[in-house]
Amino acid sequence: MSEDKLCDLFRFYLHGIILRNIAACTLFLNYSDRRGPSLRVLMELIECQVDEEYSSFNFSNPALLALFTQAVYGRISNLTTTIFTGDIRDRSSFCIKNAEADWNQAFNFSSNLDFLSSCILKTKGDISRRLCSAAEVKFYFSNSFDKKSGNANYLKPNKNCNLTSWESGCEPGWACSTNQEVNLKDSQNMPGRTRDCQACCDGFFCPRGITCMIPCPLGSYCPLAKLNESSGLCEPYLYQLPPGLPNHTCGGANIWADVRSSSEIFCSAGSYCPTTTERISCRSGHYCRTGSTNERRCFNLATCNPNTANQNIHTYGIMLIAALTTLLLIIYNCSDQVLATRERRHAKKREAAEAAARNARERARARERWRAAKNAARKHVIRLQSQLSRTFSRKKSDNEMEHMKILNHEKPEETGNLIKMMHEIEDDQDSCQSFNMEIRESRSNKKNMPRGKEIHTHSQILRYAYTQLEEEKAMQQQNKVLNFSGVVSMATHTGIRKRPVIEVAFADLTLTLKGKNKCLLRGVTGKIMPGRITAVMGPSGAGKTTFISALAGKTTRCTTSGLILINGEVESIHSYKKVIGFVPQDDIVHGNLTVEENLWFSAKCRLSADLPKADKVLIVERVIESLGLQQVRDSLVGTVEKRGISGGQRKRVNVGLEMVMEPSLFILDEATSGLDSSSSQLLLRALRREALAGVNICMVVHQPSYTLFKMFDDLVLLAKGGLTVYHGSVADIEKYFSGLGINVPERVNPPDHFIDILEGLVKPSISSDVTCEGLPIYWMHHKGYPIPKDLQRKVGGASASTLVNSNNGKNLAGDPHEEQSFAGEVWQDVKCNVEMHRDNILHNFLKWKDLSNRKTPGVLKQYKYFLGRVGKQRLREAKMQAVDYLILLLAGACLGSIAKVSDETFGAIGYTYTVIAVSLLCKIAALRSFALDKLHYWRERGSGISSLAYFLAKDTMDHFNTVIKPVVYLSMFYFFNNPRSSFAENYVILLCLVYCVTGIAYVLAIFLEPGPSQLWSVLLPVVLTLIATQPKDGGILQKVTLVCYPRWALEAFVISNAERYHGVWLITRCGSLLRSGYNLHDWSLCLIFLILAGILTRAIAFLCMLILQKK
Repeated sequence: MSEDKLCDLFRFYLHGIILRNIAACTLFLNYSDRRGPSLRVLMELIECQVDEEYSSFNFSNPALLALFTQAVYGRISNLTTTIFTGDIRDRSSFCIKNAEADWNQAFNFSSNLDFLSSCILKTKGDISRRLCSAAEVKFYFSNSFDKKSGNANYLKPNKNCNLTSWESGCEPGWACSTNQEVNLKDSQNMPGRTRDCQACCDGFFCPRGITCMIPCPLGSYCPLAKLNESSGLCEPYLYQLPPGLPNHTCGGANIWADVRSSSEIFCSAGSYCPTTTERISCRSGHYCRTGSTNERRCFNLATCNPNTANQNIHTYGIMLIAALTTLLLIIYNCSDQVLATRERRHAKKREAAEAAARNARERARARERWRAAKNAARKHVIRLQSQLSRTFSRKKSDNEMEHMKILNHEKPEETGNLIKMMHEIEDDQDSCQSFNMEIRESRSNKKNMPRGKEIHTHSQILRYAYTQLEEEKAMQQQNKVLNFSGVVSMATHTGIRKRPVIEVAFADLTLTLKGKNKCLLRGVTGKIMPGRITAVMGPSGAGKTTFISALAGKTTRCTTSGLILINGEVESIHSYKKVIGFVPQDDIVHGNLTVEENLWFSAKCRLSADLPKADKVLIVERVIESLGLQQVRDSLVGTVEKRGISGGQRKRVNVGLEMVMEPSLFILDEATSGLDSSSSQLLLRALRREALAGVNICMVVHQPSYTLFKMFDDLVLLAKGGLTVYHGSVADIEKYFSGLGINVPERVNPPDHFIDILEGLVKPSISSDVTCEGLPIYWMHHKGYPIPKDLQRKVGGASASTLVNSNNGKNLAGDPHEEQSFAGEVWQDVKCNVEMHRDNILHNFLKWKDLSNRKTPGVLKQYKYFLGRVGKQRLREAKMQAVDYLILLLAGACLGSIAKVSDETFGAIGYTYTVIAVSLLCKIAALRSFALDKLHYWRERGSGISSLAYFLAKDTMDHFNTVIKPVVYLSMFYFFNNPRSSFAENYVILLCLVYCVTGIAYVLAIFLEPGPSQLWSVLLPVVLTLIATQPKDGGILQKVTLVCYPRWALEAFVISNAERYHGVWLITRCGSLLRSGYNLHDWSLCLIFLILAGILTRAIAFLCMLILQKK
């Protein structure tokens, strides 16, 4: 059957209902039963009649009304694909992810169509001609997306409502019908509606300026308005009756816009609206937010009174505060116990191993004493037998004599050539200096080392180490007096490892400070040899530290001239960086580590990677033993705030950090300053043992005692201006100065006397014309070095002039009277600064050929060692971490309580405070990662430890705070603020934010001093957040906001919250996002920007860490 015949048949059925024509109805139903039409066919039949005139029809039949309502609703639902295409879709894409889903959440009335049925009855079936077409709906929503539009209550003139045509249906809350058939899907042409104007139906809104009805979205409440006689307003709406129209009454809702412009149609807080014409109060135990379509059950322990808009979950916040505060207090008071317990266990194992080694040594000594006593008794018996035999018999047979030799077991006299040579050299002390001792590689002593897998246990390693130490102690007891025979005996001991030999020779070494032409060191010539301890002395300003820094290759802001030879070849000292130990003048030691932890870390990172762990333990234990640090090995070194070991012990730890890496060239800057006489001698004895291993030791000494002075082998004595006064053996210095007429008075320490002469406090000699300024010239003449001519002007006297003229001198200094202009000086300073920065970059980035023959651990192993060290430091700083967490807890609770979620801005105000607070607190805490360890890093970097491993380990440990701090903050803020977005979404955003601001804090901590870095950490988040929240006018400011991290964090927070607003909130969401310039699709982009910003700032921080160094 054709569609026209079906429509005619259905029309006949409807007339049958109206006329009570039972026969006609029966005929249609019989036909339907016989053909079995589907619901789709039936609805099509109904839609054929929707546009017909039904003013005379009676819709009291529920079945007919339901079918007609479904047909009208089907037409409304089909508008989705028509309206949200083309321009509207493009213009609303920033606030709508899925047009169909969002539109269905706003206009899916399938659960209850009562309001539609009521409207059909009210309009007597004329509803389809009063509904807005696609063109009229697009016209209305286009006005909502127009930034330049004025009040949302007024629309632009159109076909039906303009200056020449203004029907009553153009007034708010009213709509009109039309005589022509209306195609609701037509999105181009607006139909003319000027007939039969009347009030808008319940559940619909009729905007001012168009003459049609639009269904109110879900979450709204749109009843008919009632006139308030006193105010003249149509309540609950805010429009008035038009003047001059006495028959005009209050209609329905007049507007659907954002919540600020049309709050009257939003389902009020504390109530929920299952339909747009019904409003129900929330029951107790439930809460209903503004625009709710159903009530939500409150959490357990949450307080929800009747008609409440939000559940009161402060109880959870208070419980979390109590639990976290208790946990933080436990951590605050018991954080040190974890490491203390671990240290006690290691100490017990170490004491057990030491006791075992000591008992073994005592047993060995007892066996030796028993063997000696047994041999003595046997010899006594033999002598007694011999006397008796001589008494009774004068004659001895050959057999008896042979028998006595067998019983006697007398050892042959050890009168080897080596012993004779040692005694000869001891008798002739002058020949000691000409003896060139060369240490050869000794075979490692394996007899005490455990075999197989036992060597891997910590107890066996300690037992092996302490056994070796006991043997070394026994050897030292046998050689208490370090004469030449004792030296050879110790040097040939198998327990002392061979090290590469480094001999440093320097000729005419001169250093001039860049930019100032100030000579710090001038014409120094000589050499320091392996196996000897060289002392560098001189008055203040003589260039002692500059001299040893030049030997170690640590001078980067000076112009260096002259020649430095390593083992007789022109090589850079940086090629031997792995076997050079440099002890700075300041005690740069990690105060939050124990003595043993400081030494052990240096040993692991700087000793050879293939060296067994047992040997590393032996080296560390040997250094602790030799420096006398046994009693404080498990004590924290201490900081300014927290008391630790004494100053002298700290100085010895500073030296031990370099001793444990077994250097071949050992340079110390005033290592004995601040030590008493006994501690200084203990340190010198330890250095003497290092010298026996072939180490070349050079150290700056400040007025040592006579006993300490005699323990040095060589001396470099410098005068002010960096000129050499003496360089040679300590034993010959008094003889040399006696030749100049300078004799040391009785009971005067020779080094003190020489320093006083160079300071000008004491006159060199009364009988001769030698002056303190002329002493460098006498040394140059003594060694045959060329004498600069400018020294002749400074030194008067005929003898000095003779010395100067006898050597073809040269003038190294510039003309002191030459002056530059002010601009020239400024240009010279700028040029000098550029050159210094260039030298720093070259010094840090150039790779030198490695000639040390030592393969230290790679980046990954050092990263592992750094992780262990930083982990211990953070455990000991747990109290400070607990305070940081407690501050975050309080900040979250306060901001969550004060900054309630605003539905107009989707919580933007509270999230703005969150971005500022979290950025500020996390930045200040992250500053401590690098700001407090700059000196330690510079020292470790200079010794060859990996900068990358150091940086990555610090950053990895900070990831713990990056993960935990968002949880700590949100545990308060989320439960007090109660936003609509999920906890997981807020956590992910805060996680990325903390990662970003931590990288920024790294840059500030490395690039700036502690004071300015803290100030910038406070100002930066506040200023950037203010810039990010400024209105977007499309100018330069908007471009600046694109690089402000608060803008992206705030956008991520807002759009994650805005996604939870749907239905009646749709226009509010779009309007708010439009004003803020946010895009609902950019949530992932915001997180990516924060992560990339964190990575980029970390790369910048690492680059700054490599370039910048101590001034």
